Amino acid sequence: MLSQKSAAKEARVVMNGLAFGESPRWHDGRLWFCNWGTGQIIAVDADGNSEIRLTLPATLPYSVDWLPDGRLVVVCGREGLVLRQEADGTLVTHADLRHLSGNAWNEIVVDGRGNIYVNGGGPAPVPGQHFGPGTIVLIAPDGSVRQVADKIAFANGMAVSPDNKTLIVAESHANRLTAFDIAADGSLANRRRWADLGNGFPDGICLDAEGAIWYADVPNRHCVRVREGGAMLDSVDADRGCFACMLGGADGKTLFIVAAEWRGFEHMISEARTGQVLSIEASAPGAGWP
Repeated sequence: MLSQKSAAKEARVVMNGLAFGESPRWHDGRLWFCNWGTGQIIAVDADGNSEIRLTLPATLPYSVDWLPDGRLVVVCGREGLVLRQEADGTLVTHADLRHLSGNAWNEIVVDGRGNIYVNGGGPAPVPGQHFGPGTIVLIAPDGSVRQVADKIAFANGMAVSPDNKTLIVAESHANRLTAFDIAADGSLANRRRWADLGNGFPDGICLDAEGAIWYADVPNRHCVRVREGGAMLDSVDADRGCFACMLGGADGKTLFIVAAEWRGFEHMISEARTGQVLSIEASAPGAGWP
């Protein structure tokens, strides 16, 4: 196992002046991400040329992915809605999650069969805590919605394997990555520990073609590449918290990181613009979903 110090690399800055970048996705030749606190969805190329693609009536959390037919879907976390952007640019309600939980929803991933997984929600937190146990819900291609997992210790990033058979979720407050088998109907089963991360706090994640996971870590200010079982393969340091990461670029081997200074949950919405998009060359291209 490599030590974090010996493996650490530094990334270059692609973009500055963001609030909180989250939910990065490589789509249509650019990195798309949510600029939490502003309602903006931004697309940026590898040279830092950016544009605001959409502004939502949401502040945070919200996250994005695409249906197999190319339409954008957005989780508006506090509103409990999944919105869909139609070909003419209008936003319509794709799914209403409010009957499942009154707490905020977080991340989204759409697999290769059109199953949508959204995490967060769950029961109310105990007094003094920011979050209760999280859940994962499935929005099937026929529009039906049902819960498929519970008791997630702060559900964060998710990824689906290229064969659509495995979903991996970051449990930030349990310092681990957890895997589920995906059944033919999209249900989740065979919950298991994919990797213990020691003092790592996984936030956003992405999967590469060698079966390893990159995870972003806010308090430890880095992104780490691990294989199943927890062996660390590589890491990238930053001077601020790393919230999420995504593999993309022309050959799929550029690791993009969204990072920002962390001042606590109570200061997530502020005038501070410490958010950045970083990039660095990775050893393997991205795979699976998102």
